[in-house]
Amino acid sequence: GSYKMNLAILASGSGSNFQALVDAQKKGYFKAKIKLLITDKEKAFVRKRADKFKIKHVFIDPKKFKSRVSFDKEVVKVLRREKIDFILLAGFMRIISPYFVRSYKNKIINIHPALLPLFKGTDAIKRALNSGAKATGVTVHFVDEKIDNGPIILQESIKIKANTKLKDLEKKIHSLEHKLYPQAVKLLLEKKVKIRGGKVSIF
Repeated sequence: GSYKMNLAILASGSGSNFQALVDAQKKGYFKAKIKLLITDKEKAFVRKRADKFKIKHVFIDPKKFKSRVSFDKEVVKVLRREKIDFILLAGFMRIISPYFVRSYKNKIINIHPALLPLFKGTDAIKRALNSGAKATGVTVHFVDEKIDNGPIILQESIKIKANTKLKDLEKKIHSLEHKLYPQAVKLLLEKKVKIRGGKVSIF
């Protein structure tokens, strides 16, 4: 069908969240077209997933750009050309510049495998486990100019039992991500998410 909204997914790795989002869209769980994948890694497995679903994908080589901003300008150019409405970061391993954030204010969403503001940055699952925390979880949030910081859309926690193995915790986190990300996208597309005073209200 013809959808009003176009989504782009930015990913660097295997793309399991890309897969979860495409699966949800194919089932009609949310109404938008996943029009584009952008990746900064030429050999990322996510590109094979995009091929399988006949989703256009673009590799933008960071080595060809002098700075983060010049790379992001190229990304924004591609997003504008494809008339993208919302951008979903799904294991995109680059920190995006304030220029990019301002170009798509409140239109860029990220998923983080921890209960923000705890365990920002990389290796969040492992760090939560090693910290002795009794729980961790998954956060879907708007991207602002700071790392892993913007207004939180959805957040759900997972108990960490004694003697939990990293592998098992990772598995639980990933399956929660695959549930929570499509939920957040659905809320967004149905205009049920409003930002007020830096916090999200869901209607």
